Amino acid sequence: MKTAYYKEYSNNLNRDMEFKVYGHAGKPMLVFPSQDGRFFDFENNGMVDCAKEYIDEGRIQLYCCDSNDSVSWSSKDWDNRRRIENHEAYVRYICDELCPRIFDLNAADNGGHYAAGILTTGCSMGGTHSLNFMLRRPDIFSGCIAMSGAYNARLFFPDYFDDLVYANSPVDYIEGMPYDHPYVEMYRHRQIIVVCGRGAWEHPMQEDSARLKELFEYKDVPAWIDFWGYDVAHDWPWWKKEFPYYLQFVC
Repeated sequence: MKTAYYKEYSNNLNRDMEFKVYGHAGKPMLVFPSQDGRFFDFENNGMVDCAKEYIDEGRIQLYCCDSNDSVSWSSKDWDNRRRIENHEAYVRYICDELCPRIFDLNAADNGGHYAAGILTTGCSMGGTHSLNFMLRRPDIFSGCIAMSGAYNARLFFPDYFDDLVYANSPVDYIEGMPYDHPYVEMYRHRQIIVVCGRGAWEHPMQEDSARLKELFEYKDVPAWIDFWGYDVAHDWPWWKKEFPYYLQFVC
């Protein structure tokens, strides 16, 4: 398997950010790590290996990035506005710095042909980011496989809610979007997969996913909200089963 490692300075985050690429060709997929995670966590937990068939066949190319959660979603700082502003800096890093790099690197590996969009994926907090980024920027992202994410920002900001928290709370902004909103029309043409187990540690992820199902159906967005069994826990062994299963539908 072809791999490549990059360490590049982010002007938005004012620090070096690292990412690793897996695969020689195929659709680009941005992988968000779980809460406070690093770019190597996906590989270390067996997620790259379980997708080896798709990577080696040149159907998918994974771009595993670093998180910024420690100063935003996970931070215990009393200044909630600063916390969510730190996340917005991460949004700018991903969309304005990393994604252009992904498009260029992927095109170089695909004979100069630029992808129509970047897929996203991740587990737990990575699932949260993978859906939220795709919904916020459907002009950049073409779909997602969001596994066991929480999609109500109040889980992380229980006593605080402002315009930026709203902008990162899918159950709120999807509900608030008019049926004829341009983004809603774009969602109807994206590959949206949201999966959650019904077993241990999958609350409130189950409830958030169920609410998304209602909202997408009401807006006629053909998202696939899938629930696995009551034995399916919020843990890597199950994500290693889920990820390759859904890859067959997006690449």
